Amino acid sequence: MEERSLRVYADKTFFTRITNTLTKVLVPTKIGINNVIISMKRNNVLKNYEAFEEMTKENNENKKEVIEKKYEESYSLYLEAIDKNVMEIIYRKVKNGNASNFEKDALSRYYNIVRIKDTEYVEYKYRKQKYLLELDYDAVKNLNKAKITEKYKKFYISKIDSLYKGLLKHFSIKLADNLSSQDKNRTYEKIFDLLEEYITNILPIKLEIENNDTYKEVIQEYNKFENYTVGKLDQNELIEKRMVLISLSRKLFTHSIPLIVAEQCYIKLLKDIRSLIVDTKIAKKREKAYTLLIKLIEEYNVKLLSTKIYWDKPEKRVEYKVFWNKYKELANIKDKKQAQEEKEILFIKSDLKQVYTNENKYYKIIQFYKNRLVSLGAMKQLKNKCISEGTYIGRKITCKN
Repeated sequence: MEERSLRVYADKTFFTRITNTLTKVLVPTKIGINNVIISMKRNNVLKNYEAFEEMTKENNENKKEVIEKKYEESYSLYLEAIDKNVMEIIYRKVKNGNASNFEKDALSRYYNIVRIKDTEYVEYKYRKQKYLLELDYDAVKNLNKAKITEKYKKFYISKIDSLYKGLLKHFSIKLADNLSSQDKNRTYEKIFDLLEEYITNILPIKLEIENNDTYKEVIQEYNKFENYTVGKLDQNELIEKRMVLISLSRKLFTHSIPLIVAEQCYIKLLKDIRSLIVDTKIAKKREKAYTLLIKLIEEYNVKLLSTKIYWDKPEKRVEYKVFWNKYKELANIKDKKQAQEEKEILFIKSDLKQVYTNENKYYKIIQFYKNRLVSLGAMKQLKNKCISEGTYIGRKITCKN
């Protein structure tokens, strides 16, 4: 038995060596073949994309349907070729220990997407397509062929844009479900991360290849966002960056992120900044957080609530109209300092109404707001004076505030 086991072991070792040798010889060839196949599929999808774009200008619906089907089929075959390259070539290179850092990262990202297939299929479907397109876009850029790159960019933006919109719409629908607090926060994080990813990686390409006049307002907001892309951000700066992201989303993803979802994102940031104020022990940082809160309340009311048409509760709409009229009146105050203080008072009183709906949870920020109103002269703080009268039994207490 011992001799037999040694013989089997020797055979296995021998065949393993042959396999490893063949792999080292064949992998470079297979990489070349795969690249040729991907290139062919890419050229085919680009040709069909251009034909589809031309057909959208015409009114021939039957012909348009045929060309669109041909384009989608070529797109599917193109993605399959890239997917096969990841599974056969990159996986083997990583397994054999001769993969680059880029290839190791690519495989890691691939498996992070695949692992959600069973639990989050819709998200998986969009993320996998997005991943494969991003992978080949990097490959196209590395070709250093300007003509091919420019041609590919138009197709790439068209497809990747629809995938981001699909993902954001999916997350927006999820927020409408009866999610736990933890799952809701996780979904908010996904929305913010995806918006940041889009604005960092996709928007610059879009601004480059499309007419900049279309995105005048977007460019202004984008320039603000760039201030938060350098260095490590503290919690205050992270909230401020997310404010810019929501503002940009109202211009870039009006339909994918409905008004009600954008409103929920603003409310989430308001909760975060309130918590930051009451949890911060350093006065300077607390003041910085408070300044951001005032800015956030103004942006939420001006950029979002002022555009809101449908209100669940009519009384909320009436309440907001009163706020909006007061806000517009402040524009007539010539003294800038006075105008700023009046605006601050209006915002704090408005937010006080919101937090009073859950007084036990927000008692710390309520106290903070009251102290702030006292310092602004909008509220007086009176000491309680209590006087006891009568005997011990049936004692009567009167309090003067």
